[in-house]
Amino acid sequence: MIFADFSPMSDSSRRPGISLLTATAIVVSNMVGTGIFTSLGFQVGDLPSGFTIVVLWAVGGICAFCGAVSYGELAAALPRSGGEYHYLSKVFHPSVGFVSGWLSATVGFSAPIALAAMALGKYFSGVMPGSSPLTVSMVACVGVSLIHMTGVNVASKFQNTATWLKVALILVFIAAGFCVKSGQPVSFLPAAGDWKLISSAPFAISLVYVMYAYAGWNASTYIVGEVRNPGRTVPLSVAIGTVLVSGLYVALNVVFMHVAPISELAGKLDVGHVAATHIFGAEGGRIMSGLICLGLVSSISAMTWVGPRVTMVMGEDVKLMAPLAVKSKGGVPVVALLFQLAIVIALLLTASFEKVLTYVQFSITLCSFLAVVGVIVLRFTQPNLPRPYRTWGYPVTPLLFLGISAWMLYFIMKDRPTESLYGLGTLLLGLLIYFVSPKTNRS
Repeated sequence: MIFADFSPMSDSSRRPGISLLTATAIVVSNMVGTGIFTSLGFQVGDLPSGFTIVVLWAVGGICAFCGAVSYGELAAALPRSGGEYHYLSKVFHPSVGFVSGWLSATVGFSAPIALAAMALGKYFSGVMPGSSPLTVSMVACVGVSLIHMTGVNVASKFQNTATWLKVALILVFIAAGFCVKSGQPVSFLPAAGDWKLISSAPFAISLVYVMYAYAGWNASTYIVGEVRNPGRTVPLSVAIGTVLVSGLYVALNVVFMHVAPISELAGKLDVGHVAATHIFGAEGGRIMSGLICLGLVSSISAMTWVGPRVTMVMGEDVKLMAPLAVKSKGGVPVVALLFQLAIVIALLLTASFEKVLTYVQFSITLCSFLAVVGVIVLRFTQPNLPRPYRTWGYPVTPLLFLGISAWMLYFIMKDRPTESLYGLGTLLLGLLIYFVSPKTNRS
């Protein structure tokens, strides 16, 4: 691989498979992408306060970290690829796991890929005026899928390079932003009315966008079967990746609001382009938008890698979905990958950004909620189960994750009932398919 693992060398670390560095890169690249470069524009309209926005992103980081350390225990105790599909099947019932896996197989990864591709198309039109955002989006998704069909080694090299270039880009952006002396009149200290905003419905709805930006903190748990020493590597990768990204997110949002007027950011999808233009000028803004496009390609790549592995595991277990378990000679689940690509293209052709984001985030949050509940349930039902890693801060960390997630789900259902019903409908359809399908291949 391009980068050596920074864990101590041992016999286990020399075995073929994904290293700690690559696993962390997958987590980081799944997280850093569409949300951070698009969601601020949907927040500042209802929350026109620098302090409130910083608290919003800090709460999202805390929630993601609590979820990450909880998932680490599940990955260590139940080491098999598949993420929530595998965990919920083992903790609760195969039908619950199937519904979660059905979500991942249909829109859980396809929708975020489509959203990243939509953002990529929008940013690219700022680099090359007159280009078709839809065409750019589709070419990127097809091209990345072809790269991943070549095998794990090529995909690892591509993912490592793209991820750390993206992190470097964000660090340059942050450094340049803080060098701007004539910033906007935005205060990042608490002011009158800020605490009322933090307890408001708009704050909870904005948290949907924030948690979408943090989505991916559990990415390496979906590919446990391809990771070296998963009992150690997976928990470390989700924790390290989440802490790193949380710091980048808070700093980057501060820069966005420091350099660009809130009135220009409000309602904009390409907030990174707006901020870059204020930092570097029109020409520099186009260059930075081009680099952001490369970062979004990394996000598309990470989700293209992870998503088909969940579908593949379902194909190994459920006869009705057996064709999706077919692998190439290089171990790539090619049928699942092509199935995912087809859904991505359909979403690009038919769906809008905001509705897709709310719909998929409601469903994903619900499944993550159940998985973290599973950490607590497993402690009671299987206390003697070997756990190479135990949740840091238990039971406070899982309970904190559950509390924030429940608060967010309540407000999504209250303020976005249509998208919530679509999400519940998708899950119920998966449940129906489970009960009408043949018995599973595995016991």
